[in-house]
Amino acid sequence: METTELAIQAADVREAAGRIAPLVRRTPALFDEVDGRRVFFKCENLQRGGAFKIRGAANLILSLTPEQLRRGIVTYSSGNHAQAVAIAAAHVGARATIVMPEDAPRIKMESTRKYGARIVTYNRATQNREEIASAILKETGGTLAPPFDHPRIMAGQGTAALELLADTGPLDALIAPVGGGGLLAGCATIAKAIDPAIRVFGAEPERANDTFLSLAAGKRVTVEPDTIADGLRAPTPGRLTFPVIQRLVEAVLLVSEAEIRAAARRLLLEWKLVVEPSGAVPAAAVFFGKLPAGIRSVGVVLSGGNVDFEEIVKY
Repeated sequence: METTELAIQAADVREAAGRIAPLVRRTPALFDEVDGRRVFFKCENLQRGGAFKIRGAANLILSLTPEQLRRGIVTYSSGNHAQAVAIAAAHVGARATIVMPEDAPRIKMESTRKYGARIVTYNRATQNREEIASAILKETGGTLAPPFDHPRIMAGQGTAALELLADTGPLDALIAPVGGGGLLAGCATIAKAIDPAIRVFGAEPERANDTFLSLAAGKRVTVEPDTIADGLRAPTPGRLTFPVIQRLVEAVLLVSEAEIRAAARRLLLEWKLVVEPSGAVPAAAVFFGKLPAGIRSVGVVLSGGNVDFEEIVKY
């Protein structure tokens, strides 16, 4: 597949960086030596809304017309994208309706509501979030801001890698978590454009390994996720994100539930970083030796830090 056939290009990521600047923090890249490697943690846990998701949501919402904004914005999310849409919608004075699972982490639901969004809850086991959102869109005429499978969402998420590489200079590798694939696809797009030699990896829970299996099969595969990493429970890679990952990502590395918890605990105790399980997945891949030999420097996207206090103490 030629790069020109993909949903986004590096220019889209660079354009997104300018568009989202009024809403997005430039998060730090913290450096340390880990098991003989130079590791740079891109701290999106310190981002507005507590996660990288504001990058994509802002890029999409800030590109809408006044009429589209008047009709409102609708999305579905387990929490981080929900908060991001709520923040961006409030910034432009638009109404946001968020379809969230009733078992979403309390901190994510409370934060989403705090930013003024209307929340519609559903049961993961018996209801379909896309169908609920579709009904709301039909009623309101609003605009859907999907969690990952949209070019402007993908391009916005890629600005995390754009900032990281600007701060660190050349790296041997970059690793990011993968759920639906928006973050990984966006980061891979800009990273490979900046440095074609950089090796890009995704990281995924063993118990939510749809992208890993999809790469092996050469087509999108659906699984039934059962992982502590609630932000990575998309059952199938995105229609737009998967071709980008196929083209630009070397491999997806799998980590266990125990490794995720251990990585989150290590980030908290050694680096004083509160990172949610989804954000700790790529760090777990680094800490537990999943990267190939020969990589001496690596950027690690810690995608978010929204975790209930009761869960932190279980680390």
